[in-house]
Amino acid sequence: MLLIVPNNTKSQDTIELTAGPEDAGQRVDRWLADRIESLSRARIQALIHGGYVSNGGTIREARAPVKPGVTYRIALPPPSPSEVEGENLPLAIVYEDADLIVIDKPAGLVVHPAAGHASGTLVNALIAHCGDSLSGIGGIKRPGIVHRLDKDTSGLLVIAKNDAAHQGLAEQFKSHGRDGRLYRSYLAFVWGKLPRPKGSIDARLGRSQANRTKIAVVRGEAGRSATTHYEVLKTFPGDRPTGDVSLVRLVLETGRTHQIRVHLAHIGHPILGDAVYGSGFKTRLASLKPAARAEASALARQALHAETLHFEHPSTGKKLKFNSELPEDLRRLEAAFRPTEKANKKRL
Repeated sequence: MLLIVPNNTKSQDTIELTAGPEDAGQRVDRWLADRIESLSRARIQALIHGGYVSNGGTIREARAPVKPGVTYRIALPPPSPSEVEGENLPLAIVYEDADLIVIDKPAGLVVHPAAGHASGTLVNALIAHCGDSLSGIGGIKRPGIVHRLDKDTSGLLVIAKNDAAHQGLAEQFKSHGRDGRLYRSYLAFVWGKLPRPKGSIDARLGRSQANRTKIAVVRGEAGRSATTHYEVLKTFPGDRPTGDVSLVRLVLETGRTHQIRVHLAHIGHPILGDAVYGSGFKTRLASLKPAARAEASALARQALHAETLHFEHPSTGKKLKFNSELPEDLRRLEAAFRPTEKANKKRL
């Protein structure tokens, strides 16, 4: 039986679990992890090494065998403060509860602090916004980043507020929708007219040997498997065939770094505005109609947007569905591609 006992005097909770005869001899870290959904095995191992797990005496070894009839206690320390400072930054919050928060991220916002981006990130904003509702990820008072979007990609992100939600969401993202729980799609404006209205791009990805900061399609068994499914929604003709642009919807079967951008460039249809993988962008601009050329030239990022996010709530099991419309810069881009009424009459 699993009991969670509040311990207000020590500002921590205690989880108690009594082992049965069938549990004898199992590794204590694995046994506890199998029975406590809110704690990962890695977190339990850290608690064991920190002296927070006992069975009448402190347990120090994660591989210690479970003893039947014995009650095991985990004293959960309060989460440590994050080293990342909170910042009062604007957030487009789509949904929020005690376990998670869904954000509509604007282009230009970095998700996680890193070299060159120590502040001004989504994590900085979430730490300030969520405050005490962050109960700790891995023992640290921080938001649980389950998936990421590139700095210059806009759209929907879900972030966990506690260990249990983080584990539940991470499990769904790991399966990438193959079990029916998760669905996410993206919209992108790409160069050219694709040969088929629907298709799949199946190409392994790994670090580029020529430039280690980039991802590339790799041959043979090198790299990691990656599959992207696409559907053409619209094709906008340019002044010349090289100026044709297509709006496509993309669904990921895997979630590799820069997967969509690299896959589309690999098949010869890079995303508009992609300075890393869309070589020849400035040359192609000359093939666009004047209005479209002006909007595309002003585009300060890749034209990629995380449109749809469906998942099961990790605590309730309820199906949550969110959709994000194209942001203003991409709406202007799409409008500039549409034939004007005057142009339509001229064709007729």
